[in-house]
Amino acid sequence: MVKDHMLKPLALLILFTCLIFSICTGCTAEEKVGPDISRETIAAEIHEELEKKLVAWYPRVIDTEFGGYLSNFSYDWQQSETQDKMIVTQARHIWTLSKLAGRYPDRNYAEYATHGFKFLRDKMWDVEYGGFFQTVTRQGEPVTDQQGELGKTLYGNAFALYGLAAYYAYSGDSEVLDLAKKLFNWLDVHSHDKVYGGYFQPLTRDGTPETAGYSKDYNSGIHILEALTEFYEAWPDEVVRERLEEMFYIVRDIMVDGEGYLKLYFSEDWDHRSHRDSTEAVINEGIWYDHVTPGHDIETAFLLLEAAHVLGWDNDDSTHEITKKLTDHTLRTGWDRVTGGFYNIGYYFYGADDLKILDDSKNWWAQAEGLNTLLIMADLYPDDPIGYFEKFAMQWDYIQTYLSDHEHGGWYNYGLDKTPDSVTSMKSHIWKGNYHTVRSLLGSLERLEAARM
Repeated sequence: MVKDHMLKPLALLILFTCLIFSICTGCTAEEKVGPDISRETIAAEIHEELEKKLVAWYPRVIDTEFGGYLSNFSYDWQQSETQDKMIVTQARHIWTLSKLAGRYPDRNYAEYATHGFKFLRDKMWDVEYGGFFQTVTRQGEPVTDQQGELGKTLYGNAFALYGLAAYYAYSGDSEVLDLAKKLFNWLDVHSHDKVYGGYFQPLTRDGTPETAGYSKDYNSGIHILEALTEFYEAWPDEVVRERLEEMFYIVRDIMVDGEGYLKLYFSEDWDHRSHRDSTEAVINEGIWYDHVTPGHDIETAFLLLEAAHVLGWDNDDSTHEITKKLTDHTLRTGWDRVTGGFYNIGYYFYGADDLKILDDSKNWWAQAEGLNTLLIMADLYPDDPIGYFEKFAMQWDYIQTYLSDHEHGGWYNYGLDKTPDSVTSMKSHIWKGNYHTVRSLLGSLERLEAARM
C-alpha cells in the first residue's frame, strides 16, 4: 500500500511505464500494471479499507437513545451537539447496512439496518400527507426549511425508496416492502409527470409539485433512476419497470449532452436551462444552476449500466456508447493527470471548445464513484488505449494517499492535495454518510475477486 507522499513520483513513473508497455504489447487488464500494482494487490487493500476504516462508522453512528443514525461527527469522530437527521443520510445508511449485511452475515449490520428502518417508519414518514419529511430533529420532530415550510423533495424520497428496496431485498420483510410500495405510489401520484415524463424535484408537504423555474434536474433524475433500479430488482412489478424504462431513456437520451456530460436543470417540458450564451458575470452568478460536474458524469455511467443490466439490456450498443462517452469526457476534461482524482465543477463558456475548471477541489464522493466506474470500464474495454485499469490503479493510489484518514478512519471531505485543511473537516454530516464509499469499495472488491475465479 502506498502511504508515503514521497512515493507518489515513483508510483506515477510505474504507471506511465506500464501504460506505454500496454499500448505497445497489448497487455490485458488482468495482468499486472507494475511491480506492485495488480488486481490482487488492490483487492487486498480495498478489503483492508472496508475492514479497518469503514468500521469507524458502526456502531458509532447508531443512535441508541432516539433511533436512526447520528449525523454529525468531528474529524476525530467526536459527536457534535447538533444532530438533525435528513432522510437522504438516514436512508443511505439503511442501503449501506443492507449491502454489508449480505456480505458479512455474522456481524451486526442487519440489526443496524432494522434499527434505521424503524426510525423511517415511525418518525420520518408523514402520516397525514404521505411521503418522507426532508429533515427531522434528533428526536424525530419535522424541521421546517428556510421558508418555514415542511417541503419535500424527490431527491430525499428517492433515497428512501433506494434504502427500503435494498433492505427488503436482504430481509424479505413484507412490512418493508409495504412501505416501499406506499412510497412508490405516493411519488407516482405526486411527483411523476404524466405529460412530459420524469419526476418533479421540489414538492410541497402535501406532494404538490412546484413546476415553475428549475423543476427538473439531473441530480434528482439519476437518483430516482438508481432507486427504481434497486426497487425493480427487489420487486419486479410491471409499473415499476415502466417508470424505470422511462427514466432510463430520459437520463440517457435527454440529460446527457452530445459531448458526453450531463445537463443540469430543465423546465417541465425538458427545455435545458442554460446560461451559456450569457455574459461571464451572469454565468458566474448562476453557476449552481448550470455547470458540469465530472463526479456526477462518471457516476451516471455506472448508474445507466446498472439499470440496463437489471432491465436485461446488457448488450445495448447505444447505452455502451453513451456510458463510455460520459467516462471518456470526464477523463479528458475533469481528471487530474498528474496525481489522479476528479475535479468538482467546470463550465463550457460560450465559444470555448474546452471545459474550464472553476473548482479544482476533489470531493470524496466523486473519487469513490470514479473508482467504481473506471474498473467497470477496464473490464468492458481491457484493450482500450485510454488504459482504464491503469487509471483505476492511479485513482486508488490517490484515494489512499490524499483521501483516506489512516489515523482516525473514514475519508476526508476533500482530497488533501487541493484542500489540505480538510484534514480537520467533519468526518460525518447530513450530506456525508458512507454510501458512496461502501458502494464503490464493495463493487470494486467484488469485481476484482470475480476476475480471479
